Amino acid sequence: MNRRLIDLSHEIEDGMVTYPGLPVPKIREWLSREASSARYAPGTTFQLGMIELLANTGTYIDAPSHRYAEGSDVAGYALEAVADLDGIVVHARGPGRAIDAEAFGEVQVRGKAVLVHTGWDRHWRTEHYGKGHPFLTAAAARHLVSAGAALIGIDSLNIDDDSDGTRPVHTVLLAAGIPIVEHLCGLDRLPDSAFRFFAAPPRVRGIGSFPVRAFALVGK
Repeated sequence: MNRRLIDLSHEIEDGMVTYPGLPVPKIREWLSREASSARYAPGTTFQLGMIELLANTGTYIDAPSHRYAEGSDVAGYALEAVADLDGIVVHARGPGRAIDAEAFGEVQVRGKAVLVHTGWDRHWRTEHYGKGHPFLTAAAARHLVSAGAALIGIDSLNIDDDSDGTRPVHTVLLAAGIPIVEHLCGLDRLPDSAFRFFAAPPRVRGIGSFPVRAFALVGK
């Protein structure tokens, strides 16, 4: 099979909603091409853009400090924790919202990026995306930790039930130092296994979440 890259992340656009009620990104020019012409030689222009961005925008990764004051930030992730991981897809498109430990019972997750395919990304940028989304249960999170998963991703609004203020899945996974990637997309284009997963954030200090360009490398 020929090697190919599959993008698993949403584009970030000016004014788009990722999570209802949270600030939207503001993307604008700081220096236009017209204005830059006065700074450079004739015929030479540049554009400098500026973005005001909530860290939880688009497809993003959570680090332990997102949940825990003493936890490490996104800059604290070693590349080995967020890039070139052996990936698997777990399909969880049942009638119910809650995805329990049984969904992972027959899957070998040790050392792997476990990507939970719910199909919820089909509602992206619609009002339905923020209502009634699929989520993992606390029991599923505990199972994934004990089974040795390296990273957990989901193509849904939140890996937790957003009506549960205790956020048990974030609590369990981030306590174990397991990266969480939310708002993935396109997981239906991946094979169930035999691919490499990448979701590396910039090395930003003092912040517990940040957008990533999540993608998979398929084939040999």
